[in-house]
Amino acid sequence: MFLVAFAACCLISVPLAGGRLSKLADVPLRWVAAIFASLFIKVVIISILPDGTPWVRRVLHRGSYRLAAAFLVMSRRIVGLWVIALGALLNAIAIFSNNGVMPASEGALRAAGRLETTKGFINSGVLAHPRMRFLGDIFAMPKWMPLHNVFSIGDVCIAIGFAITIHTLCESRLALRGGRASRRSRRAPSAAPSR
Repeated sequence: MFLVAFAACCLISVPLAGGRLSKLADVPLRWVAAIFASLFIKVVIISILPDGTPWVRRVLHRGSYRLAAAFLVMSRRIVGLWVIALGALLNAIAIFSNNGVMPASEGALRAAGRLETTKGFINSGVLAHPRMRFLGDIFAMPKWMPLHNVFSIGDVCIAIGFAITIHTLCESRLALRGGRASRRSRRAPSAAPSR
């Protein structure tokens, strides 16, 4: 939910910073089906069918990260995606190290109002012996905030990468120098004075 809220804020901020969201239609993305398949798997195992065979859900969860990785590799030339890829890698390391579950801090879960027990598959939870815990969900959006939840350092990287990508592609005033807009301006012919 942290990423959903942040992505919405980024999209809203583009026109406020002088960018145009319509420019996203011109972006040449490859393997788009892979990222949608990854998101679909996550929605199914976390929200639609949370009960059932835990090992199947863990395998599907890890598979969703492989699909996302394929999309990021194939679209790696897009500005900012390497930051998103770094965040996804950090999350994947934590999840793969803990048998398909993101380790979470009990304090962060309590602060977000998410400290609950379930017999079904958990995307993020307190583990008895977590590995790479510092890469887990150790931060929290407090429960008084809309879309409150826990998030990781990997999620922070993904959010920063998304902001860089969106603002650069939409050519807002917050765009990275050296991004798409800057390259285009460098290619434009300059009016040299005639002698």
